[in-house]
Amino acid sequence: MFRARIRRVLKSLKNSQCLRLLTILILAAMFCVRPTFAQGPQNILLVVNRKSKISRAIGEYYRERRGVPPDQICYLRTFDAEEIDRETFDEEVKRPILRFLERGKLEDRILYIVLTKGVPLKIKGGSTRRDYASVDSELTLLYQDLAGVPRSLDGPARNPYFNAEVHGRFVRFSHKNFPIYLVTRLDAYDLADVRALIDRAMAPAADGRFVLDESWNDNSPGNIWLRQAALELKRAGIPDSLIRLEDTNAFLSGEQDVMGYASWGSNDKSDHSRLLHNSWVNGALAAEYVSTNARTFEKPPKKWKIGQWSDPAETFFDGSPQSLIADYIHEGVTGISGYVYEPYLQACERPQILFPAYVQGLNLAESFYLAMPYLSWQTVVVGDPLVSPYLGTPLSPEESNPPQDPATGLPIYFAKFLSQVKAHK
Repeated sequence: MFRARIRRVLKSLKNSQCLRLLTILILAAMFCVRPTFAQGPQNILLVVNRKSKISRAIGEYYRERRGVPPDQICYLRTFDAEEIDRETFDEEVKRPILRFLERGKLEDRILYIVLTKGVPLKIKGGSTRRDYASVDSELTLLYQDLAGVPRSLDGPARNPYFNAEVHGRFVRFSHKNFPIYLVTRLDAYDLADVRALIDRAMAPAADGRFVLDESWNDNSPGNIWLRQAALELKRAGIPDSLIRLEDTNAFLSGEQDVMGYASWGSNDKSDHSRLLHNSWVNGALAAEYVSTNARTFEKPPKKWKIGQWSDPAETFFDGSPQSLIADYIHEGVTGISGYVYEPYLQACERPQILFPAYVQGLNLAESFYLAMPYLSWQTVVVGDPLVSPYLGTPLSPEESNPPQDPATGLPIYFAKFLSQVKAHK
Protein backbone atom coordinates (compact mmCIF):
# COMPACT_ATOMS: atom_id res chain seq x y z
CA MET A 1 0.00 0.00 0.00
CA PHE A 2 2.84 2.38 0.83
CA ARG A 3 4.41 1.83 -2.58
CA ALA A 4 1.09 2.34 -4.33
CA ARG A 5 0.55 5.66 -2.56
CA ILE A 6 4.03 6.82 -3.54
CA ARG A 7 3.30 6.03 -7.19
CA ARG A 8 0.08 8.03 -7.09
CA VAL A 9 1.85 11.00 -5.48
CA LEU A 10 4.68 10.91 -8.01
CA LYS A 11 2.25 10.93 -10.91
CA SER A 12 0.68 14.13 -9.60
CA LEU A 13 3.96 16.04 -9.31
CA LYS A 14 6.11 17.80 -11.86
CA ASN A 15 9.47 16.32 -12.85
CA SER A 16 11.56 18.54 -10.56
CA GLN A 17 9.24 17.85 -7.65
CA CYS A 18 9.38 14.13 -8.39
CA LEU A 19 13.18 14.16 -8.32
CA ARG A 20 13.26 16.06 -5.02
CA LEU A 21 10.70 13.75 -3.40
CA LEU A 22 12.39 10.63 -4.73
CA THR A 23 15.71 11.77 -3.24
CA ILE A 24 14.07 12.27 0.16
CA LEU A 25 12.47 8.84 0.04
CA ILE A 26 15.76 7.14 -0.87
CA LEU A 27 17.55 8.86 2.00
CA ALA A 28 14.76 7.91 4.38
CA ALA A 29 15.01 4.28 3.30
CA MET A 30 18.76 4.33 3.96
CA PHE A 31 18.43 5.53 7.53
CA CYS A 32 15.10 4.04 8.58
CA VAL A 33 14.06 0.44 9.02
CA ARG A 34 10.67 -1.05 9.51
CA PRO A 35 9.87 -1.43 13.23
CA THR A 36 10.16 -4.99 14.53
CA PHE A 37 7.03 -6.33 16.17
CA ALA A 38 7.40 -7.86 19.59
CA GLN A 39 5.56 -10.98 18.38
CA GLY A 40 7.95 -13.39 16.78
CA PRO A 41 9.07 -17.00 16.50
CA GLN A 42 9.61 -17.09 20.27
CA ASN A 43 5.79 -16.96 20.58
CA ILE A 44 5.16 -19.99 18.35
CA LEU A 45 4.62 -23.61 19.34
CA LEU A 46 5.15 -25.74 16.25
CA VAL A 47 3.35 -29.11 16.28
CA VAL A 48 4.67 -32.00 14.17
CA ASN A 49 3.41 -35.57 13.81
CA ARG A 50 6.36 -37.98 13.89
CA LYS A 51 4.26 -40.61 12.08
CA SER A 52 3.82 -38.33 9.07
CA LYS A 53 6.68 -37.82 6.63
CA ILE A 54 5.14 -34.65 5.20
CA SER A 55 4.51 -33.24 8.68
CA ARG A 56 8.18 -33.68 9.57
CA ALA A 57 9.30 -32.09 6.29
CA ILE A 58 7.01 -29.07 6.71
CA GLY A 59 8.01 -28.65 10.33
CA GLU A 60 11.68 -28.55 9.44
CA TYR A 61 11.18 -26.16 6.53
CA TYR A 62 9.08 -23.74 8.61
CA ARG A 63 11.46 -23.94 11.57
CA GLU A 64 14.38 -22.94 9.36
CA ARG A 65 12.52 -20.20 7.46
CA ARG A 66 10.82 -18.60 10.46
CA GLY A 67 13.48 -19.33 13.07
CA VAL A 68 11.30 -21.19 15.57
CA PRO A 69 13.42 -22.28 18.57
CA PRO A 70 14.06 -26.05 18.48
CA ASP A 71 12.77 -26.41 22.04
CA GLN A 72 9.38 -25.05 20.93
CA ILE A 73 8.58 -27.96 18.65
CA CYS A 74 6.07 -30.42 20.06
CA TYR A 75 6.22 -33.87 18.47
CA LEU A 76 3.12 -36.04 18.45
CA ARG A 77 2.73 -39.71 17.63
CA THR A 78 -0.75 -40.08 16.22
CA PHE A 79 -2.60 -41.28 13.14
CA ASP A 80 -1.60 -39.71 9.85
CA ALA A 81 -5.28 -39.22 9.06
CA GLU A 82 -7.46 -36.16 8.60
CA GLU A 83 -10.39 -37.36 10.71
CA ILE A 84 -10.05 -38.87 14.19
CA ASP A 85 -12.43 -39.64 17.03
CA ARG A 86 -12.69 -37.68 20.25
CA GLU A 87 -10.74 -40.22 22.33
CA THR A 88 -7.80 -40.16 19.92
CA PHE A 89 -7.81 -36.37 19.94
CA ASP A 90 -7.76 -36.24 23.74
CA GLU A 91 -5.03 -38.84 24.20
CA GLU A 92 -2.74 -38.34 21.21
CA VAL A 93 -3.11 -34.65 20.32
CA LYS A 94 -4.48 -32.57 23.16
CA ARG A 95 -2.74 -34.23 26.13
CA PRO A 96 0.83 -34.21 24.69
CA ILE A 97 0.54 -30.50 23.82
CA LEU A 98 -0.77 -29.68 27.31
CA ARG A 99 2.16 -31.51 28.90
CA PHE A 100 4.63 -29.76 26.60
CA LEU A 101 3.33 -26.32 27.58
CA GLU A 102 3.30 -27.19 31.28
CA ARG A 103 6.82 -28.64 31.36
CA GLY A 104 8.32 -25.61 29.66
CA LYS A 105 6.17 -23.09 31.58
CA LEU A 106 5.20 -21.77 28.17
CA GLU A 107 1.60 -20.96 29.03
CA ASP A 108 2.01 -17.22 28.45
CA ARG A 109 4.90 -16.93 26.02
CA ILE A 110 3.22 -19.16 23.45
CA LEU A 111 0.63 -17.08 21.64
CA TYR A 112 0.34 -19.12 18.44
CA ILE A 113 0.09 -22.88 17.93
CA VAL A 114 1.07 -23.87 14.38
CA LEU A 115 0.00 -27.29 13.14
CA THR A 116 1.52 -29.02 10.14
CA LYS A 117 -0.07 -31.13 7.40
CA GLY A 118 -0.17 -34.66 8.77
CA VAL A 119 -1.53 -33.54 12.14
CA PRO A 120 -5.22 -34.61 12.18
CA LEU A 121 -7.67 -32.04 10.85
CA LYS A 122 -11.11 -32.80 12.28
CA ILE A 123 -12.84 -34.65 15.13
CA LYS A 124 -15.81 -36.88 14.45
CA GLY A 125 -18.32 -36.61 17.26
CA GLY A 126 -21.66 -38.15 18.14
CA SER A 127 -24.99 -38.40 16.38
CA THR A 128 -26.09 -34.84 17.19
CA ARG A 129 -22.99 -33.41 15.46
CA ARG A 130 -22.79 -30.63 18.08
CA ASP A 131 -19.49 -32.10 19.31
CA TYR A 132 -17.99 -32.32 15.82
CA ALA A 133 -15.12 -29.83 15.49
CA SER A 134 -11.84 -29.01 13.83
CA VAL A 135 -8.74 -30.09 15.73
CA ASP A 136 -7.45 -26.54 15.35
CA SER A 137 -10.46 -24.88 16.94
CA GLU A 138 -10.48 -27.29 19.89
CA LEU A 139 -6.82 -26.50 20.59
CA THR A 140 -7.60 -22.78 20.98
CA LEU A 141 -9.01 -23.56 24.44
CA LEU A 142 -5.88 -25.29 25.77
CA TYR A 143 -5.07 -22.24 27.90
CA GLN A 144 -8.34 -22.78 29.75
CA ASP A 145 -7.73 -26.53 29.94
CA LEU A 146 -4.39 -25.83 31.65
CA ALA A 147 -6.25 -23.86 34.32
CA GLY A 148 -8.92 -26.52 34.77
CA VAL A 149 -11.83 -24.62 33.24
CA PRO A 150 -14.74 -27.05 32.61
CA ARG A 151 -15.16 -27.81 28.91
CA SER A 152 -18.54 -28.14 27.19
CA LEU A 153 -18.71 -30.03 23.91
CA ASP A 154 -22.35 -29.15 23.25
CA GLY A 155 -21.88 -26.67 20.41
CA PRO A 156 -19.52 -23.73 19.93
CA ALA A 157 -17.86 -21.61 22.61
CA ARG A 158 -17.80 -17.81 22.52
CA ASN A 159 -14.51 -16.35 21.29
CA PRO A 160 -13.35 -13.76 23.87
CA TYR A 161 -11.09 -12.14 21.25
CA PHE A 162 -13.90 -11.62 18.72
CA ASN A 163 -14.01 -7.97 17.59
CA ALA A 164 -11.89 -6.86 20.56
CA GLU A 165 -11.20 -3.15 20.29
CA VAL A 166 -10.45 -0.10 22.41
CA HIS A 167 -11.28 3.43 21.23
CA GLY A 168 -11.97 2.18 17.72
CA ARG A 169 -8.66 0.31 17.39
CA PHE A 170 -8.39 -3.46 17.33
CA VAL A 171 -6.47 -4.95 20.26
CA ARG A 172 -3.30 -6.96 19.75
CA PHE A 173 -3.47 -10.47 21.12
CA SER A 174 -1.76 -11.57 24.33
CA HIS A 175 -2.68 -13.57 27.42
CA LYS A 176 -2.97 -10.42 29.48
CA ASN A 177 -6.63 -10.25 28.47
CA PHE A 178 -7.40 -13.34 26.40
CA PRO A 179 -7.20 -16.89 27.87
CA ILE A 180 -6.94 -18.72 24.53
CA TYR A 181 -4.36 -19.63 21.90
CA LEU A 182 -4.50 -18.62 18.24
CA VAL A 183 -4.11 -21.78 16.17
CA THR A 184 -3.17 -21.85 12.50
CA ARG A 185 -2.20 -24.65 10.16
CA LEU A 186 0.40 -25.10 7.40
CA ASP A 187 -1.55 -27.28 5.01
CA ALA A 188 -2.28 -27.67 1.30
CA TYR A 189 -2.48 -30.41 -1.33
CA ASP A 190 1.21 -31.26 -1.17
CA LEU A 191 4.62 -30.30 0.18
CA ALA A 192 5.38 -27.96 -2.72
CA ASP A 193 2.20 -25.95 -2.07
CA VAL A 194 2.97 -25.66 1.65
CA ARG A 195 6.53 -24.53 1.01
CA ALA A 196 5.25 -21.92 -1.44
CA LEU A 197 2.74 -20.78 1.21
CA ILE A 198 5.55 -20.34 3.72
CA ASP A 199 7.75 -18.52 1.22
CA ARG A 200 4.96 -16.04 0.46
CA ALA A 201 4.51 -15.45 4.16
CA MET A 202 8.16 -14.48 4.51
CA ALA A 203 7.91 -11.69 1.92
CA PRO A 204 4.51 -9.96 2.26
CA ALA A 205 3.77 -6.78 0.31
CA ALA A 206 1.40 -4.09 1.63
CA ASP A 207 0.11 -3.33 -1.84
CA GLY A 208 -3.01 -4.81 -3.37
CA ARG A 209 -6.75 -4.71 -3.96
CA PHE A 210 -9.69 -5.92 -1.88
CA VAL A 211 -12.36 -7.87 -3.75
CA LEU A 212 -15.74 -8.39 -2.07
CA ASP A 213 -18.24 -10.44 -4.05
CA GLU A 214 -21.91 -10.59 -3.07
CA SER A 215 -23.85 -13.56 -4.41
CA TRP A 216 -27.01 -11.65 -5.22
CA ASN A 217 -28.39 -8.24 -4.41
CA ASP A 218 -30.32 -8.81 -1.19
CA ASN A 219 -29.95 -8.04 2.50
CA SER A 220 -28.81 -11.42 3.73
CA PRO A 221 -26.34 -11.14 6.64
CA GLY A 222 -23.39 -12.27 4.51
CA ASN A 223 -24.00 -9.57 1.91
CA ILE A 224 -24.42 -6.94 4.60
CA TRP A 225 -21.05 -7.97 6.06
CA LEU A 226 -19.41 -7.61 2.64
CA ARG A 227 -20.84 -4.10 2.22
CA GLN A 228 -19.69 -3.19 5.71
CA ALA A 229 -16.23 -4.50 4.84
CA ALA A 230 -16.01 -2.03 1.94
CA LEU A 231 -17.01 0.85 4.23
CA GLU A 232 -14.58 -0.17 6.99
CA LEU A 233 -11.71 -0.48 4.53
CA LYS A 234 -12.38 3.08 3.35
CA ARG A 235 -12.37 4.27 6.96
CA ALA A 236 -9.04 2.47 7.39
CA GLY A 237 -7.56 4.56 4.59
CA ILE A 238 -7.85 2.21 1.61
CA PRO A 239 -8.77 4.28 -1.49
CA ASP A 240 -11.88 3.46 -3.54
CA SER A 241 -9.69 2.41 -6.47
CA LEU A 242 -8.38 -0.55 -4.43
CA ILE A 243 -11.80 -1.79 -3.27
CA ARG A 244 -14.15 -3.69 -5.55
CA LEU A 245 -17.60 -4.52 -4.20
CA GLU A 246 -19.61 -6.66 -6.61
CA ASP A 247 -23.34 -6.35 -5.85
CA THR A 248 -24.87 -8.06 -8.88
CA ASN A 249 -25.41 -11.73 -9.72
CA ALA A 250 -22.01 -11.92 -11.44
CA PHE A 251 -19.23 -14.01 -9.88
CA LEU A 252 -15.84 -12.30 -9.93
CA SER A 253 -12.75 -14.10 -11.19
CA GLY A 254 -9.54 -13.13 -12.95
CA GLU A 255 -8.95 -10.24 -10.54
CA GLN A 256 -5.44 -8.78 -10.44
CA ASP A 257 -3.16 -7.93 -7.47
CA VAL A 258 -5.60 -9.18 -4.84
CA MET A 259 -4.72 -8.57 -1.18
CA GLY A 260 -8.10 -9.48 0.30
CA TYR A 261 -10.93 -11.62 -1.07
CA ALA A 262 -14.30 -12.60 0.40
CA SER A 263 -17.30 -14.20 -1.27
CA TRP A 264 -19.95 -16.92 -1.07
CA GLY A 265 -17.68 -19.26 -3.03
CA SER A 266 -19.52 -22.26 -4.41
CA ASN A 267 -22.71 -21.06 -2.69
CA ASP A 268 -22.82 -18.28 -5.28
CA LYS A 269 -25.27 -19.42 -7.95
CA SER A 270 -22.97 -18.08 -10.67
CA ASP A 271 -19.85 -19.94 -9.49
CA HIS A 272 -19.08 -23.18 -11.31
CA SER A 273 -15.28 -23.29 -11.28
CA ARG A 274 -12.75 -24.58 -8.75
CA LEU A 275 -10.22 -21.80 -9.35
CA LEU A 276 -10.67 -18.04 -9.20
CA HIS A 277 -7.83 -17.36 -11.66
CA ASN A 278 -6.85 -14.34 -9.58
CA SER A 279 -3.32 -13.01 -9.20
CA TRP A 280 -2.51 -12.64 -5.51
CA VAL A 281 0.05 -10.43 -3.82
CA ASN A 282 2.22 -12.00 -1.14
CA GLY A 283 0.34 -11.74 2.13
CA ALA A 284 -3.15 -11.99 0.57
CA LEU A 285 -6.01 -13.22 2.78
CA ALA A 286 -9.25 -14.90 1.71
CA ALA A 287 -12.49 -16.09 3.31
CA GLU A 288 -15.72 -17.64 2.03
CA TYR A 289 -19.17 -18.49 3.32
CA VAL A 290 -18.87 -22.18 2.43
CA SER A 291 -19.72 -24.84 5.00
CA THR A 292 -17.27 -27.63 4.07
CA ASN A 293 -14.46 -25.93 2.15
CA ALA A 294 -11.78 -27.19 4.59
CA ARG A 295 -13.20 -30.72 4.83
CA THR A 296 -10.05 -32.14 3.28
CA PHE A 297 -6.64 -31.20 1.92
CA GLU A 298 -6.44 -34.30 -0.24
CA LYS A 299 -6.25 -33.42 -3.92
CA PRO A 300 -9.35 -34.16 -6.04
CA PRO A 301 -9.12 -35.63 -9.54
CA LYS A 302 -8.40 -33.02 -12.21
CA LYS A 303 -11.81 -33.59 -13.77
CA TRP A 304 -13.73 -33.00 -10.54
CA LYS A 305 -15.93 -29.90 -10.52
CA ILE A 306 -17.85 -28.18 -7.76
CA GLY A 307 -21.59 -28.65 -7.91
CA GLN A 308 -24.77 -28.49 -5.84
CA TRP A 309 -26.18 -30.63 -3.05
CA SER A 310 -28.94 -31.72 -5.41
CA ASP A 311 -26.36 -33.38 -7.68
CA PRO A 312 -25.80 -37.17 -7.52
CA ALA A 313 -23.65 -38.13 -4.52
CA GLU A 314 -21.14 -39.88 -6.78
CA THR A 315 -20.17 -36.47 -8.19
CA PHE A 316 -19.13 -35.22 -4.73
CA PHE A 317 -15.56 -35.16 -3.45
CA ASP A 318 -15.00 -36.21 0.16
CA GLY A 319 -18.74 -36.15 0.75
CA SER A 320 -19.48 -32.67 -0.58
CA PRO A 321 -19.95 -30.79 -3.87
CA GLN A 322 -18.54 -27.56 -2.46
CA SER A 323 -15.34 -25.63 -3.18
CA LEU A 324 -12.03 -26.32 -1.40
CA ILE A 325 -9.73 -23.71 0.12
CA ALA A 326 -6.72 -25.80 -0.89
CA ASP A 327 -7.40 -24.71 -4.49
CA TYR A 328 -6.91 -21.07 -3.46
CA ILE A 329 -3.72 -21.95 -1.58
CA HIS A 330 -2.43 -23.63 -4.73
CA GLU A 331 -3.39 -20.50 -6.69
CA GLY A 332 -1.46 -18.16 -4.39
CA VAL A 333 -3.22 -16.96 -1.23
CA THR A 334 -1.08 -16.59 1.90
CA GLY A 335 -3.84 -16.98 4.48
CA ILE A 336 -7.35 -18.39 4.33
CA SER A 337 -10.05 -19.71 6.63
CA GLY A 338 -12.45 -22.58 6.04
CA TYR A 339 -14.73 -25.08 7.79
CA VAL A 340 -14.40 -28.83 8.28
CA TYR A 341 -18.11 -29.42 8.96
CA GLU A 342 -21.22 -27.21 8.78
CA PRO A 343 -20.59 -24.08 10.92
CA TYR A 344 -23.77 -22.16 9.97
CA LEU A 345 -23.49 -18.63 8.61
CA GLN A 346 -23.40 -16.87 11.99
CA ALA A 347 -20.13 -18.67 12.80
CA CYS A 348 -18.36 -17.59 9.60
CA GLU A 349 -15.51 -15.09 9.50
CA ARG A 350 -16.61 -11.46 9.40
CA PRO A 351 -14.86 -9.71 6.47
CA GLN A 352 -15.70 -6.28 7.90
CA ILE A 353 -13.36 -7.15 10.80
CA LEU A 354 -10.81 -9.40 9.07
CA PHE A 355 -9.55 -6.97 6.45
CA PRO A 356 -9.61 -3.70 8.47
CA ALA A 357 -7.70 -5.43 11.28
CA TYR A 358 -5.06 -6.62 8.81
CA VAL A 359 -4.73 -3.15 7.29
CA GLN A 360 -4.43 -1.70 10.81
CA GLY A 361 -1.23 -3.73 11.21
CA LEU A 362 -2.36 -6.83 13.05
CA ASN A 363 -0.92 -10.13 11.89
CA LEU A 364 -2.61 -12.97 10.03
CA ALA A 365 -3.63 -14.93 13.13
CA GLU A 366 -4.89 -11.87 15.00
CA SER A 367 -6.93 -10.70 12.01
CA PHE A 368 -8.66 -14.03 11.46
CA TYR A 369 -9.39 -14.63 15.13
CA LEU A 370 -10.69 -11.12 15.66
CA ALA A 371 -13.17 -11.91 12.88
CA MET A 372 -14.15 -15.34 14.30
CA PRO A 373 -17.23 -15.39 16.55
CA TYR A 374 -16.81 -18.91 17.98
CA LEU A 375 -14.18 -21.40 19.10
CA SER A 376 -14.35 -25.15 19.73
CA TRP A 377 -16.24 -25.34 16.46
CA GLN A 378 -15.52 -25.89 12.75
CA THR A 379 -13.01 -23.24 11.65
CA VAL A 380 -9.53 -23.83 10.27
CA VAL A 381 -7.10 -20.98 9.58
CA VAL A 382 -4.29 -21.80 7.14
CA GLY A 383 -1.14 -19.70 7.12
CA ASP A 384 1.87 -18.46 9.05
CA PRO A 385 0.42 -16.54 12.04
CA LEU A 386 3.13 -13.87 11.96
CA VAL A 387 2.42 -12.52 8.45
CA SER A 388 1.96 -8.75 8.81
CA PRO A 389 2.39 -6.60 5.67
CA TYR A 390 1.07 -3.36 7.19
CA LEU A 391 2.70 -1.31 9.92
CA GLY A 392 1.02 -1.32 13.31
CA THR A 393 1.61 -0.77 17.01
CA PRO A 394 3.89 -3.44 18.51
CA LEU A 395 2.87 -5.63 21.39
CA SER A 396 4.68 -4.61 24.58
CA PRO A 397 7.73 -6.71 25.55
CA GLU A 398 6.02 -7.73 28.79
CA GLU A 399 3.04 -9.15 26.89
CA SER A 400 5.16 -10.98 24.31
CA ASN A 401 7.49 -12.46 26.93
CA PRO A 402 5.70 -12.25 30.31
CA PRO A 403 7.74 -12.53 33.52
CA GLN A 404 7.12 -15.13 36.18
CA ASP A 405 4.87 -14.54 39.14
CA PRO A 406 7.23 -14.56 42.17
CA ALA A 407 4.63 -16.16 44.43
CA THR A 408 3.83 -19.17 42.25
CA GLY A 409 6.72 -19.43 39.81
CA LEU A 410 4.19 -19.55 36.99
CA PRO A 411 3.99 -17.07 34.08
CA ILE A 412 2.32 -13.95 35.45
CA TYR A 413 -0.85 -13.83 33.35
CA PHE A 414 -1.48 -17.55 33.68
CA ALA A 415 -1.01 -17.33 37.45
CA LYS A 416 -3.60 -14.55 37.61
CA PHE A 417 -6.05 -16.46 35.41
CA LEU A 418 -5.55 -19.64 37.47
CA SER A 419 -6.35 -17.80 40.70
CA GLN A 420 -9.53 -16.40 39.14
CA VAL A 421 -10.63 -19.86 38.04
CA LYS A 422 -10.02 -21.30 41.51
CA ALA A 423 -11.90 -18.42 43.13
CA HIS A 424 -15.00 -19.22 41.05
CA LYS A 425 -15.03 -22.95 41.82
